[in-house]
Amino acid sequence: MRAAVVPELGGKVEIREVPVPEPGPGQVLVRMLASGLCHTDIHAANGDWPVKPRPPFTPGHEGVGIVEKVGPGATLHRPGDRVAIAWLGSACGHCRYCLTGWETLCEAQRNSGYAVDGAWAEYAVASDSHVVAVPDAVSSFDAAPLTCAGVTTFKAVKVSGIQPGETAAVYGIGGLGHLAVQYARAFGARVIGVDVEDAKLELARDLGADHVVNARTTDPVEAVGDLGGADVAVVLATSPRVFEQAFSSLRRGGRLVCVGLPADDKMTIPIFDLVLGGKSVIGSIVGTRQDLADVFALHAAGRTKVIAEARRLDDVNTCIEEVLAGNVPARLVFTF
Repeated sequence: MRAAVVPELGGKVEIREVPVPEPGPGQVLVRMLASGLCHTDIHAANGDWPVKPRPPFTPGHEGVGIVEKVGPGATLHRPGDRVAIAWLGSACGHCRYCLTGWETLCEAQRNSGYAVDGAWAEYAVASDSHVVAVPDAVSSFDAAPLTCAGVTTFKAVKVSGIQPGETAAVYGIGGLGHLAVQYARAFGARVIGVDVEDAKLELARDLGADHVVNARTTDPVEAVGDLGGADVAVVLATSPRVFEQAFSSLRRGGRLVCVGLPADDKMTIPIFDLVLGGKSVIGSIVGTRQDLADVFALHAAGRTKVIAEARRLDDVNTCIEEVLAGNVPARLVFTF
């Protein structure tokens, strides 16, 4: 089969001919139909984070495809089922986090396209217990971005505790942000989209944002404040300065939800404002298998729209350059 392989951290991704993997105990073999390009895949290829993947490896954690074969003891899915391979490749299933609905915090988890080979390939093996069924009403092309960008922003809005009628500011309108706008609307919030590109702000408006703010030409703290301030600020950008601006745009009792992962991972928060203003800072990682099932159900019901463009796996390095240059309206999806 053909697979996109990272030969060394920081090097160009290579398209290689490699053996089709065999599913082991509790695993399924999935023939890929679509696989999204997430910024996390680029971080993985570059070795940007403290815990680094071991090359050679195949990235990809927005994979959607058909189960072709099951390994010994795999009983949850059968050949012919269409499933999604998400970031949470597997978790232990018996720790405190797994047992209380926080499997994404499991310290024994293994992540697709990072700790194990992912979905940038014609075939991938995955844990039978952790792939998620894709409803018939959701196309494979749409399901791919929903498998990470969707479930990550859905979870961020969910843990924010947003209430109908409150105001949510979404900082960074792109692959994740365009979905965050829609989830905030689905939760009943008034939405403010914040970005530095007019085209992305127009996209936010098209997807239901009530107001938009261009942070390149306007002070976002002042602009959001003029709109009454935010009860919730979801930050998807990768600049510590944006996190600080988002915090400063909160009303009293507001909640800052941190999702983006800047290379410079330190931000400055005024303690007096945090305490006297009764504000909260929340870290939100990707959602659980149930969260992803809920994301698929919302999409099947017509409540969300995925903005993405199709690409060929052969063009993976060009696609990475497009993402890094900010030339992608929302998401890129490799189709097979």
